[in-house]
Amino acid sequence: MSSIYDFSMPRLNGKEQALSDYKGQVLLLVNTASKCGFTPQFKGLEALYGDLKEKGLTVLGFPCNQFGSQDPGSDDEIGEFCQLNYGVSFPMFSKIDVNGPDAAPLYKYLKAERPGLMGTEGIKWNFTKFLVNQDGKVVKRFAPKDKPSAIRKAIEALL
Repeated sequence: MSSIYDFSMPRLNGKEQALSDYKGQVLLLVNTASKCGFTPQFKGLEALYGDLKEKGLTVLGFPCNQFGSQDPGSDDEIGEFCQLNYGVSFPMFSKIDVNGPDAAPLYKYLKAERPGLMGTEGIKWNFTKFLVNQDGKVVKRFAPKDKPSAIRKAIEALL
């Protein structure tokens, strides 16, 4: 695999989405959860998307239940929660694993391209963020504690 464009993932509605559909855009991929201390970051992610989508940013949300079972709902329940509580309009995908033997191939690729602290590949918690340039290359990894507003300049530098 040479870029994220080599992957496709199911959306919350079950329909397969080719990531190549996002060619030429800056992407922020985030593993999300509905019942996490970082869940309010949905508001900041939606603000980034709203402010910068016309300039070429797309946020992609990937629900994950691997950290403290903080996203136990069905895809329908997750979608409803995100819409009702945070007005999420950016693309949300079907729930996945980001670590372990059942980790989604996309996340295996992201972690290999941009390891975390001291070279560790594992995702440490919900709301880890990967910034991808217009060529589909992973350029930066942000920790869960990095608020969307704090990473705005890094995103804008790519737009």
